[in-house]
Amino acid sequence: MELLAPAGSLERLKIAYLYGADAVYIGGYNYSLRANAINFSIEELKEATNFAHSLNKKIYVTVNIVLHNKDIEGLKDYLLTLEDMGIDAVIVSDIAVINIIRKNNINLEIHLSTQASTLNYEAALFYKNLGVKRIVLAREATREDILIIKDKTSLDLECFIQGAMCTSFSGKCVLSNVATNRDSNRGGCAQICRWTFKIDQEDEIFSMTPKDLNMAKYLEDMINIGVNSFKVEGRMRSVYYIATIIYEYRKLLDKIKSNTLTNKDILYSNDIINRCANRESVPQFYDKLPTDKEQYYLGRDEVSNQDFLGIVLDCLENKILLEQRNYFKVGDIVEFFGLGFEPIEMTIKEIYDENEELIDVARHPRMHVYLKVDTKLPKWTMMRLKIFDKKDYL
Repeated sequence: MELLAPAGSLERLKIAYLYGADAVYIGGYNYSLRANAINFSIEELKEATNFAHSLNKKIYVTVNIVLHNKDIEGLKDYLLTLEDMGIDAVIVSDIAVINIIRKNNINLEIHLSTQASTLNYEAALFYKNLGVKRIVLAREATREDILIIKDKTSLDLECFIQGAMCTSFSGKCVLSNVATNRDSNRGGCAQICRWTFKIDQEDEIFSMTPKDLNMAKYLEDMINIGVNSFKVEGRMRSVYYIATIIYEYRKLLDKIKSNTLTNKDILYSNDIINRCANRESVPQFYDKLPTDKEQYYLGRDEVSNQDFLGIVLDCLENKILLEQRNYFKVGDIVEFFGLGFEPIEMTIKEIYDENEELIDVARHPRMHVYLKVDTKLPKWTMMRLKIFDKKDYL
């Protein structure tokens, strides 16, 4: 039961591991489909790999753009560099990458990207015969698709459980190319499906945006039908998003493993997950074909909340040093969460600035403040507004 997290920077990578990810996937400056992410230099890839392996965890690198002739130059050397630094696997979509790895006996495990849109066992067997160890199934895979592919191939299967959906089949969209001349299959997607369009110059608007994916209530069933890796989308998402999503799915998977999962756990985690994202999230294709209930058509409200209040930088006896991320004040009810403990509720009674002078409000972005606490909190613990109380769930 591998929980696989995205990371668009070293900070996000470290947060993902510290909040419960078993593996993280990242992209280098070249050959990666998230050109707008910060991405990783060669030196940063080495640092990320060393950090992952120091925790006995895995790291995968995306080499999943659609290749043109000019992209072949330098690809072999790049793959050899990844092999040399000990990357656990590469995620690829183009057969050319697979061929170069095999032809040159490069010792890299190959995972087939969701960009290949694999939805049937014949395609999966074809890639298996080429040396692919794992298939990242298309986001459009149904439960029946997954069950049959597993039965016919015995391959490792990786499925998305959380994150953005594509309005087209995964990897097949050209809307961005047509509207902005940015190639969505080479990392330049302008997300045209998130745009809104006027209808006949009237006030009414049209959009074709899928709601996000959320598989919280189907995790146990996915395990039972043979899914090996549970993937979260979002290399461009914030540290708070990654921490929250990974933390909640880690708890759910651990409860499944210990046979202690309850419906109350699922409902609570589902609300936390939905609150964290700025779009509604639903199961999408798994249990049925999507309907109008899984899509935005006539406008939508995507308001980013301000729940994320800060990150613990240090814990000193009975107080913490906190880096502020959003406005908070004396009297706010907050909670701290991090791997290894249940969320801790606290009412803010006193705030001290860096000079340890009392203030009523933390209003300046990324200012450092001190808060008194009764419990020792590890570095990287997150503080957020208290919104949901698990005691309220039946």
